This record gives sequence, structure tokens and C-alpha cells, in this order.
Amino acid sequence: MDILKNEYYNKLGVRRVINCASYLTMLGGSIMPREVLEAMDKASEWFVDMKELNKSAGEVIANFTGAESGLVTAGAASGLMLQTAACIAGSDPKKIDQLPDTEGLKNEFIIHRSHRTNYDHNYRNAGARLIEIGNTGGTHNWELESNINENTAGIIYVYGPKQNGSIEIEKVIEIAHNKNIPVIVDAAALLPPVENLQKFIKLGADMVAYSGGKGLRGPQSTGILCGRKNLIDAAYLNSAPNNEGIGRVSKVSKEEIIGLITALELFIDRDHSVIMQKWENDCEIIIEKIKNTVKDINIIFNKSPSDPNDINDEDSTHPSIIISSNHMTDDEIERKLSDGNPSIRVRNNFEVKGVKIYTSNLQANEADIVADKLLKILSI
Repeated sequence: MDILKNEYYNKLGVRRVINCASYLTMLGGSIMPREVLEAMDKASEWFVDMKELNKSAGEVIANFTGAESGLVTAGAASGLMLQTAACIAGSDPKKIDQLPDTEGLKNEFIIHRSHRTNYDHNYRNAGARLIEIGNTGGTHNWELESNINENTAGIIYVYGPKQNGSIEIEKVIEIAHNKNIPVIVDAAALLPPVENLQKFIKLGADMVAYSGGKGLRGPQSTGILCGRKNLIDAAYLNSAPNNEGIGRVSKVSKEEIIGLITALELFIDRDHSVIMQKWENDCEIIIEKIKNTVKDINIIFNKSPSDPNDINDEDSTHPSIIISSNHMTDDEIERKLSDGNPSIRVRNNFEVKGVKIYTSNLQANEADIVADKLLKILSI
């Protein structure tokens, strides 16, 4: 079968992408397992009461995460917005209707400066005012304590590409709970390992958001929100299918909810050590093909930690290769890989020199295709 055949994309003139850039939304997230697609197809055959479906799906999420309650959201980004809305408005219909106008409401959320990302919009969409503490060199406990006041609605903790200078989450939770302030966690890209599904709830976080379309391999437009029952109930009231809250724009279909729950069940049962080994094997295929043939290149092989407790950022959830050339810029390598069909996409412009290749989304024989194209580009 021609690996480039796909009648739906071809008739639109859309190229196929080999995804070496991780679970990026701009590349479609991940590839859903056949069981997920079949479940979504079956789910499309009936009408259901969406309130009942959300409640039942939330119970499954609660069971797998160890939380009091759960909710399927329209991606992790929607989960962040609903976390914020739940902390500000709770279940009060007047406050829910008022958002994102937070005049007269507690609307301040404390966040480490090193945790600021482009996803801040999702907090601010609900009317949050972000209060920064610390810097990449370090943050003192007193900085957090002194910024908690009568306007503080919550404390944000983000597990993203940068963690430098932040107070450890256990201490943040201790300080926050001593002041009866909730801690909301963005763990969008921290699956796998499966242990991370329960890690932050066990530590005492009040709400945690995960992406459903990354490592879980569910529908790209889904996410998981889990946490304390009163806060998850509030998040639901601020969300679709209810039409009073700001979350009405973040609708999740019945098919997507069933797809996400199916993906979650598959994720729990999967042998992730075997999957991780496959990813590392694909890294080795690429390295072995080019290391002795191409001159003047630098290769760094980053394996994922063997201890799940060491997986605390997006980079550590899967292995990667960093490749740089003494005769070609990183931008040139990235552009040449991207040219053609299939288009090979990698990460670039990191803090270290080189393009970064993730193998977690490679399908059958794609490691060889990537290696062959690297040989062609770098041998010139």
C-alpha cells in the first residue's frame, strides 16, 4: 500500500506529515488507536442525555485518577479555563453569568514567573489576574506566602518545558492549604507514565488538567479535569452543555467523550515499558544509520528516566535525539526535512544547539524514512 495514500487529505492537497515534533496540536496531536475510533463510531448511533454522560464519564476519570470527581473537557486548554472559572465563580449562577467580568470577585492567581507560557490566555479568559512570584534563579516561600490575600482565588502550578526556580509543588500545596487556597495544576503533557494520572492528586492538588489528545491518544479536542468534587461540579456548571457559562464555547461531543474514556481505559492497560522501548529503538535506528556515514555532526541521545518520579516535564515523557551539523544551521536542517511529501517535522530553537527529534509518534517504517532523509540532507 502506498504510504502516501489518503483520499481525504489528497483531494484537499494536504501533505502527509511524519511527526518527529511530539504531540503538537498544530500537527494533529496523536494517532488514535482503532478501538477508540470504533467506540466513537458506535457512540454516534444514539442520542443520550449529556448530563448523564458527563456524570458517568466523570466517575470513570475519578476512579483512574484517584480524585473525588472528574470531567471531560475540550482539551487541556479548556480545562485550565474551567479550573479558573471554578475557583472564581464556584457554583454561584450569578457569578457564573458574570464571568469573565470579575469585578467584585476574588480574581488573583499566583503563578511562578518560570511557569508563564502562551497558555496563560486560558486563565485570563476566565477573568484571572496573574500575580507573578520569583524568577528562573529561584523563588522563596515567603514570596508565595506574602502574595496570598483576600483577593487570591487560587495558585497555578504548571508542568511545562521550564521549571527552573519554582518552589516544589509539595510546599506550594502546604502553604496554599494553610490559607484555604486551592492549587490548580497544568499537567497537559505529562502522560505517559501512567503513574502521573494519580501523582498530583495524591500530593494534594485540588484540580489537575491533562490533555486527552497527546500521550493518552484520545480525540485531539479532549482533555481530563480531575479533583475535588465541589470544584469539578463548579467547573461543569461553567462549561457545556450548560449555556450560562463561558465554557459553552468548549463543547465536547458524545462521540469524543466515549473516545476519551476508551483511550483512558486502553492507556491504563498498556505496557508502557514496551512502548518506551519501541521509541528508544526508533531513536537508535536513526542514530545508527547516520552516525558513521555523515561527517561533522553532533548527536545527543536523551533517554527517558527509568523512574516515573523523575518525569516532571514534557521532555522527560519520551526519548529524543538532538542533531546538529558543523556545516548547516539548525534552521536549514529543519527546513530541508520539512520540504517534500511526506514532510518531516522536528523541534527547533531550543536552548541547546540542534534540531530535536521525538520518536513517540512514529508509525511503522517511519524511523527509516527519517534516517534516509537526514542522510541525504547532511551528506551534501
